[in-house]
Amino acid sequence: MCGICGFNREDARLLEIMTNEMTHRGPDQYGFHCGEGVSLGHRRLSIIDLSEHGRQPMVNEDGTIRLIFNGEIYNFQELRLELEARGHRFSSQSDSEAVLHAYEEYGVESLQKLRGMFAFAIWDSRKRLLFLARDRIGIKPLYYFFKDGRFVFASEIKAILKDPSVPRELHHQALYDYLGFELVPAPETMFKHIYKIPAGHMLLFKEGAPPQVKPYWDLSFKPNPQAFTYESAVERIRELLDEAVKSHLVSDVPLGVFLSGGLDSSALVAMMRRHITGKLRTFTIGYPDKTFSELEYAKIVSDHFQTEHHVLMIDSVSQADIEKALWHLDEPMTDLSTVPLYLICRKAREHVTVCLSGEGGDESFAGYDRFKASKASRLYRLIPGAIRRNIISRLLDRLPDQAQKKGLVNVAKRYVQGADLPEDGRHLRWQYFLPTGMASALFSADFQQHAVFDPFRRIRKYDARCDALDRVNREIYLDMRFMMTESVLMKVDRMSMANSLEIRVPLLDQAYVEFAASLPGDWKLRGYETKAIFRSALEGILPDSIVHRGKQGYSLPVKNLLRGQLKDYMIGLLNESPIIRECFNTGTVDRLVREHLAMTHNHNHILWALVNVANWHQNVFVGAPRANRAGNGA
Repeated sequence: MCGICGFNREDARLLEIMTNEMTHRGPDQYGFHCGEGVSLGHRRLSIIDLSEHGRQPMVNEDGTIRLIFNGEIYNFQELRLELEARGHRFSSQSDSEAVLHAYEEYGVESLQKLRGMFAFAIWDSRKRLLFLARDRIGIKPLYYFFKDGRFVFASEIKAILKDPSVPRELHHQALYDYLGFELVPAPETMFKHIYKIPAGHMLLFKEGAPPQVKPYWDLSFKPNPQAFTYESAVERIRELLDEAVKSHLVSDVPLGVFLSGGLDSSALVAMMRRHITGKLRTFTIGYPDKTFSELEYAKIVSDHFQTEHHVLMIDSVSQADIEKALWHLDEPMTDLSTVPLYLICRKAREHVTVCLSGEGGDESFAGYDRFKASKASRLYRLIPGAIRRNIISRLLDRLPDQAQKKGLVNVAKRYVQGADLPEDGRHLRWQYFLPTGMASALFSADFQQHAVFDPFRRIRKYDARCDALDRVNREIYLDMRFMMTESVLMKVDRMSMANSLEIRVPLLDQAYVEFAASLPGDWKLRGYETKAIFRSALEGILPDSIVHRGKQGYSLPVKNLLRGQLKDYMIGLLNESPIIRECFNTGTVDRLVREHLAMTHNHNHILWALVNVANWHQNVFVGAPRANRAGNGA
């Protein structure tokens, strides 16, 4: 795994500064190219071919094409044989070189040959072309800045900001979107003029013209003739899961797996055990509060497959760890498992360089509670609106918050809040955290002049692109293409790379994901049973207590921490932050804090989001060199 960066001029000193800013992504090697009007930089975490032959930028035989690459290509050995048969000569055993020669042979259509996770840049001196691409699912990140002819790109925003010509300007619309969804949807970022290359897209840049960003892949839900019966689909899932895990085990360094005790991570352990006869290391997080902890289930799986099990108990989190994790994110993103993931990655790196993880299983097979909530809402909306708003909502509003993760009152409150939002938000209404009327009360009057307060405008655009016919699959598409990439996968990339650890996600293997998409939605959400067909595929492979348990997840108990250990930290940040004073109604913020501390309401999502904003703003604007601040930073 690596960090890449570059720009459309020659400046060796700036290139070195940008590359060094991402040393955590690649502590093993570095490389530069300055010439022909471009600069390319690379930091390498050596995984396959640890020798000097794997150093980047890589160059083709005649020196006309150069590559900087971040990721893993799981079919590189087959691709290499194909390219060698066409006369290409390889100088290393790395997967990156297969990408270089594939472009040389097939041009931008080489993307169709690649199976894996990647973000790369190719400089083609013959065409005077910079060609950038991000993998189909968006497992690996890639950002770019463009303004007044200046083009800069990197794996992380912090590297782009090292260029003094890049202004640090707040993107107000992105801040509004973030407060609701707890992420900044692609292609925007929290900075004006800095963009994400969306998942499954390429970028073409030639001097004198703006970048062209084009899709090369999207997730299709057209039925697969191989899945003509439920039973045959179950067998195919098992085959593809095994193939995906096996392909993700190719490595010249030690590897392990994150084991939560949930269905997805347990499935990975089972498949890994088929192909690893020796030591298999598993890593698990636990909390003293058992409503947040899954230790007993992780132990069941570990014992069953005889793994070398490592447990990280988290009874508190330090301010230093929180701020370090948030710094690595580059922009606010408030997934409550971010900090514990940072901590478990740090622990895993003491033993291994690569870890497999179960991200993507819930998205592909409708594993989240929001899918059940969406189905139940069709019945709930039969109740007259006046009764829902004036009786049910008000009654629940009077009940105090419960300390545990999923108490009956907590679940009922969250369900009713989401159900009252507009239906065009689909199941993501239960992943949206600005209840009706909250946005206008929370944001300042001045801020409201700079943003469109329409939370589901992007969801409608994604929904219009989907070719699925049934409701569940349409909702799965939104999870896969709207939510997952800039939330779950962004978090995984940043927290792992912060610790120079590579995380691989076999459940997002292309063939596996495409087959899952081809199956009917009611095979995934059967009644109110989530991941039904996936559970069927794991019967007889995993213990029954794992196959049929519900989803829990390992999120940090933030709501309790904000009332205890992190209370003073939260209050201090929110009272002192310039961006909180300038963009938000401080009276509303104070009220949310009081209600949360009194346990009359649970406002942990909004308050944690504001803490992230204040921390991010301090890092980027207040703590930045004055020359880098552009006008009114907030």
